[in-house]
Amino acid sequence: MVVPDRLHTVAVVGVGLIGGSVGLAARARGLAGRVVGVGHRQTSLDRALERGAIDVATLDVREGVAEADLVVLATPVGLMAPLVREAADALRPDTVLTDVGSTKGRLACELGPLTAGRCHYVGSHPMAGSEKRGVDEASATLFEGALCFVTPTADSDPAVVAVLDCFWSALGARVRHATPDQHDALVAGASHLPHAVAAALVNATPPAALACISTGFRDTTRVAAGDPRLWADVCLHNRDCLLEALAAFDGQIQTLRHLLQRGDEAELVAWLRAAKSVRDESIPS
Repeated sequence: MVVPDRLHTVAVVGVGLIGGSVGLAARARGLAGRVVGVGHRQTSLDRALERGAIDVATLDVREGVAEADLVVLATPVGLMAPLVREAADALRPDTVLTDVGSTKGRLACELGPLTAGRCHYVGSHPMAGSEKRGVDEASATLFEGALCFVTPTADSDPAVVAVLDCFWSALGARVRHATPDQHDALVAGASHLPHAVAAALVNATPPAALACISTGFRDTTRVAAGDPRLWADVCLHNRDCLLEALAAFDGQIQTLRHLLQRGDEAELVAWLRAAKSVRDESIPS
């Protein structure tokens, strides 16, 4: 397989925030001759057309992927396997199929057998987006500077991996390779745990205290405003890794509780200083 400078047709299945941004970015950078948008609501597809995220729209996933060089699945992760099962016979043998899902291990197990002999599947996960949703929030610059995982398996064709590396790099992302399981362990702590903790913090805050919130609470809980169904899907898909991350977090909460019970100011300062140091080094201002 030759890595193309330009793809003739890119099909985006699910034209919300991420899918719409893929379309906008690919069109803005001239990476595709045309972008086909596949969705289940005509109103969303019409809006994607109005915004210039896609060139062609269809409600039929088989029709949408039939001529695609690259198919990007941008639906909730729980919908991806059923959609691929529905479209499998319409995929070309040389088509590259990827996804933007937040979990990879279960998807690799589900999509690998569905695509074997039908097309080339390798997962992706651009670490970009927000708590907002819909194509109206999409941006051609969403992926600029963002980390994007590409998650090949032992069976992946290196040429297919190279196509995805080039595609995401051309959209402005920083590409990193990981196996599906490595990816899930990393993002459980980097993405899924923060969302779960933000939701727990909101749920644990008394109504009277919510009336007094300021920037700290807003910043800490921003991601709790995300789509509940989408995030429930993500958490369940990555349940084992998220449970491990929650256990580590619970250990830190137990440490904090112990320090407060003892009234140990020196140890409490040391605990807070350690967190500040790690954050300052990991996330430069």
